[in-house]
Amino acid sequence: MLATVPFALAALLATATPAAAGTTGSAGVGDPYFPLAGNGGYHVRHYDLTLRYDIRGRHLDGRAVLSARATQPLTRFDLDLTGLTVTGVTVDHARATYRRDGQELVVTPRHALRTGQRFRVTVTYNGVPKPVTDPDGSPDGWIPTDDGAFVAGEPQGAMTWFPGNNHPLDKASYDFTLTVPQGRTAVANGVLLGTRTARGATTFRWHQAEPMAAYLATATIGAFKVRQYTTRDGIRVYDAVDPREAGAAEPVLKRLPEVLSWESRIFGPYPFRAAGSIVDHAPDVGYALETQTRPVYDSAPDVDTLVHESAHQWFGDSVSLTSWKDIWLNEGFATYASWLYDEQHGGPSAQRTFDSLYARPASDPLWAYPPADPGSGARIFGTPVYARGAMALQVLRRAVGDRAFWRVLRGWAGEHRYGHGTTAGFVALTERLTGKNVDALLHTWLYAPGKPARP
Repeated sequence: MLATVPFALAALLATATPAAAGTTGSAGVGDPYFPLAGNGGYHVRHYDLTLRYDIRGRHLDGRAVLSARATQPLTRFDLDLTGLTVTGVTVDHARATYRRDGQELVVTPRHALRTGQRFRVTVTYNGVPKPVTDPDGSPDGWIPTDDGAFVAGEPQGAMTWFPGNNHPLDKASYDFTLTVPQGRTAVANGVLLGTRTARGATTFRWHQAEPMAAYLATATIGAFKVRQYTTRDGIRVYDAVDPREAGAAEPVLKRLPEVLSWESRIFGPYPFRAAGSIVDHAPDVGYALETQTRPVYDSAPDVDTLVHESAHQWFGDSVSLTSWKDIWLNEGFATYASWLYDEQHGGPSAQRTFDSLYARPASDPLWAYPPADPGSGARIFGTPVYARGAMALQVLRRAVGDRAFWRVLRGWAGEHRYGHGTTAGFVALTERLTGKNVDALLHTWLYAPGKPARP
């Protein structure tokens, strides 16, 4: 984000479920910043979302089918969903009882679920989706626009438009069937499978095969100018651009294949089969988001923003958070990618960028809190997470040398591909790949309060 299922997953989810839960799935996975985010007791393997959106009335009709597996015995479990009206819930085609409790949709299946049992939940719902307000005050989720909707879910907005297990700990594949008025385009993640127009409406079918956290899903709708092509590396690109932003956006978007190729050389192979951009005209949003395979921008991006959101496809999308307190693993890495791009494309070196930031006085907001545990949900999108997180990587690069540092970046993206990471895991991998003890150095830059001494 930038302002303007591996086998081990079952063990992670089981750990996140309180022991006292018994046969009831917990209402959250225990995230310290968002305690109700996600749900315990099950893992969603696949989402099949069928949506119809009336732009004039801003009304959404939805049907969500979740294919899941129980990680403990379950007589009851929760889904994350806020607003909207639920009209029916079934579990394995049998009608289930349900109730609403804040952002929780509490489901009681007719028959209890066994540990390891695969099951299917179907939820039908409708209403006028409304965004939630992030801790930093920005809108998040389904955000209406003058020609459709800007859909960006970090950190909690996915629950404004579909029921799910809304925490990065739980990743799944997705299918989207999106029906909108004829003349509008509905863009989601992954590969476009096809379109069909009938009776004044167009249906778009999208498939996201690689696992994805719920907050990275999108169903952005607008009067877009569309461009499709395949890169020399075989990546299928789909760009959707609001005509009001096209003049400024198109010169930047043309550089996407070159940016992805450069990042692949630095970070390892691009992790997905599809790529692209959604450039909306949404002046009230104020940010871009790394929605998986196809970042969404509230206006025409510059090259640094394109590089930043593209780098997230490795750091944040493919390698996902285990807890929101580790968000520097997303934002610090993506920020540093922009520094590296500038360094290798005629701009200032990463060290020069570091030096200009380090020159800021100890009273500057840059040093207000450490990036690896910001301290509250309100701070996860603050300057220390982005800039000081990137500075920690530059300090590490100088300590281990360029060759070892590139090995660490590729190793982190490769060894955790489609999985999850933690700060402790990154430190351990760095020490294993470099043979150097960097724990104290990184602890200072990632966890110590105040301005660190110059390395």
